[in-house]
Amino acid sequence: MKSALRKTIENPVASFTMQELVSPYFDPNWHFHPHYQLFTVEEGTGTRFIGDNIQPFEPGDTVFLGPNIPHLWRSDPPYFQTHSQLQTKGIVVYFTEDFLGTDFFQRPEMHILQSFFQHAVRGVEIKGRLREQIRESMKQLLKATGFQAILHLLTLLDELAHSEECQAIASLGYVNTHKVSETERMQKVHDYVLDHFQQEIRLDEMASLAGMSASAFCRYFKTRTNRTFSEFVSEVRIGYACKLLMEGKLTITQICYESGFNTISNFNRQFKELTGLTPAQYQKAYR
Repeated sequence: MKSALRKTIENPVASFTMQELVSPYFDPNWHFHPHYQLFTVEEGTGTRFIGDNIQPFEPGDTVFLGPNIPHLWRSDPPYFQTHSQLQTKGIVVYFTEDFLGTDFFQRPEMHILQSFFQHAVRGVEIKGRLREQIRESMKQLLKATGFQAILHLLTLLDELAHSEECQAIASLGYVNTHKVSETERMQKVHDYVLDHFQQEIRLDEMASLAGMSASAFCRYFKTRTNRTFSEFVSEVRIGYACKLLMEGKLTITQICYESGFNTISNFNRQFKELTGLTPAQYQKAYR
């Protein structure tokens, strides 16, 4: 799989880029880029990685990301199967802070937007009624051109900046410490875990895949992700379990083993540590 940690996005005929994405699955490469990004999922399910945060995603998921925060919307395994009839759809907007000039957002009238941009370094999830408003505005933005497109985008950003229905995604103090030269190594780690989390994952095998000793890999992973490797694997498994609980097609015991846990007691303990709820409470709250 091609690694693409730093992604280049340019529009030669406009000051910002907007796209409707339609494909069998979302871009499977974990990456970052120097643009602000507004993205909403129209179709598709899977696991979302933003900074040091891992969450399941489904249609409606809408976020605003600051520059250079690593991210990935990893579609569920069925989307990658040969002859799959599934597809993903999304709308994305990319722009740089200077897309209207080097000091446009530094002017006094832009103070609230500038503050919002600063909060976006951790990524922002859009919630509640605002989410549907923003999704509808993004659909309208796809149809806009010229000055009307810029005006529409600024109005959309102003709505976000004034809303209280935005929630930070990455942890407080999160900083991207990844280097472009580490692309291949971290891509291998992500791909392997996402492909094998339902099975036993051995630390020595992972370290070997990364070309490091077990102790060196543990230090490396902790430094780069603000979590241990075992915590990362557990979060991927819990994220998948959350999705299965929301679907409501399997029992909690079935979900435990389907998510890669060996015992129901360990599953319950780790689930509550991460979500603050037992699996049964989480399912009841969602429904």
